[in-house]
Amino acid sequence: MPQLPDLNDMRYFAEVVERGSFAAAARALGMPTSSLSRRVAALEAALGVRLLQRSTRRLALTEVGAAYLRHCQDLRAAAQAAADTVAQVQTAPRGTVRVSCPVTLAQTVLGELMPDFLARYPEVRVEMQVSNRVVNLIEEGLDVALRVRPTLDDSGSMVVKRLDDAHQILVASPALLARQGTPQTLEALAQLDSIAMSAVDGRCTLRLLGPGGREHSLQYAPRYVVDDLLTLKLAALAGVGMCWLPDYLCADEVRAGRLVHLLPEWAPPPGIVHAVFPSRRGLLPAVRCFLDFLGETLPGRSRMKRDSGVLPNPMSCKFV
Repeated sequence: MPQLPDLNDMRYFAEVVERGSFAAAARALGMPTSSLSRRVAALEAALGVRLLQRSTRRLALTEVGAAYLRHCQDLRAAAQAAADTVAQVQTAPRGTVRVSCPVTLAQTVLGELMPDFLARYPEVRVEMQVSNRVVNLIEEGLDVALRVRPTLDDSGSMVVKRLDDAHQILVASPALLARQGTPQTLEALAQLDSIAMSAVDGRCTLRLLGPGGREHSLQYAPRYVVDDLLTLKLAALAGVGMCWLPDYLCADEVRAGRLVHLLPEWAPPPGIVHAVFPSRRGLLPAVRCFLDFLGETLPGRSRMKRDSGVLPNPMSCKFV
């Protein structure tokens, strides 16, 4: 493999051509004209070709010099872009990060974490839209959208940063269990009243995963349907019925005994907590820091709570 020429010499050659003379290029580069001339001559010697035709009045590119110039200019631009990237990273993040976040995630985990992010980066502002609707980042001028979904297949052309898995657990209040009994099997769940986020023709069907990779299709008819998780939790606490809730939403209640985790060996497939954004290129430092912060702080939230005694059962989850 032939030895590469000195990359600085390639830059010097481009400067000489663009400025029209060795003297002008030397002034721009802050070096003696004689030194610059020697460096370009050394480049030609290393390549084994003549790049410039020199005369007392002007410089002219040879045919190979014209072709070589384009590569030197590209190399110089790439080097400048690399330097700009480092400078951008070294610059204190500032400006506004515009984020969309699902309601429950914002009211629980993100609500707890955002003060830490803002304290860490005092020159950064955050504008968060708390909504469960699907947003169009480009049209709505958003930098990042946080999502919890079963798959990543619907992310389209967006860049995806996977943050964690989201688990649901089946819970019921002690009052409900005292009134209707504590089920020990999936079949026994039919003895409990139930509540849910949604139902089709009055019924819910939920795919569950269990020990040894077993699967079960759970069907039930909820007494109360409400499309808001916090409202659903309040109903569960009041003993209206059993329900599936995100583990991070009910961890404190399980720890306090106000809700009981039922059949912990069975659970729906986990959702995927992730961030989507338009492109990795050109990310502002504030946006990049926000994404890095989420990658650092979101994973393992439930695992940490479980280890501290909030969720005693090892099947119960690892947070979103």
